[in-house]
Amino acid sequence: MPNQIPQLLDATLQLDNRIAVLTLNRDDVRNALTGTHLIDDILSTIQWVNTCEAVSVLVITGAGTAFSAGGNIKEMLERDGEHHDGAFSGDVYEVQNKYRNGIQKIPLAVYNCEVPVIAAINGAAIGAGFDLTCMCDMRIGSTQALVGETFVNLGIIPGDGGAWFLQRLIGYQKAADMTFTGRLVKADEAKAMGLLMDVVSPEELMPAALKLASQIAAKPPQATRLTKRLMKAAQRQELADFLDLCAVFQGMCHNTDDHLEAVSAFVEKRPAKFNGK
Repeated sequence: MPNQIPQLLDATLQLDNRIAVLTLNRDDVRNALTGTHLIDDILSTIQWVNTCEAVSVLVITGAGTAFSAGGNIKEMLERDGEHHDGAFSGDVYEVQNKYRNGIQKIPLAVYNCEVPVIAAINGAAIGAGFDLTCMCDMRIGSTQALVGETFVNLGIIPGDGGAWFLQRLIGYQKAADMTFTGRLVKADEAKAMGLLMDVVSPEELMPAALKLASQIAAKPPQATRLTKRLMKAAQRQELADFLDLCAVFQGMCHNTDDHLEAVSAFVEKRPAKFNGK
């Protein structure tokens, strides 16, 4: 059943008023993406979101003190013959295969998520954890948020595609500063750089994220999903091809019940009631 919430192992997932909230729930390892089931949980959630018409927006946050510490650093030491099951162990071919079949599935999934995705950054978002926030459409941080593109500090590169996302968010020069220095950025600076839309107190974080999500969830569901697809298509298409796609999507919208309801509600000066049809 598409509407049935999937069972996750290391995260929790809730759906209320068309808003899905995914909470990374491995505070014991600061919600590290490797060495846990969080990669699979994220992938399962987005697959469900894309097929569940009851979802209009996805919020991702972390339980405990961190949003996500990214890769499990202790695992990086375990790469000898006794620990070949680790995410970072094996020869060059084995490691690249583990990246392609593991953490690199996250950027592809989040990029292709058919609803808007909001990151509610409750604490440290480091390395791949930071990159996960950059993959989202919007980011709100608590005053405890701390972000960093820290791969170079460990002698590695952003293997999850972070260098692709970050420079598109804040421009090449600012992204280069963060990536080449590996420095940590506090919430206020992250907002000034354009990484965060807003910074709020820890207790206000989820209310602020849910307020934004509610504004999106109140819109016609089909138009919201089509708009998300257009926003992504605009990043990779030439204008003429993009306008052709706009024309088709607009034809779809004009033939929905929700469009007629939106126009009627506007003319009659009353709240609209959408049914996703």
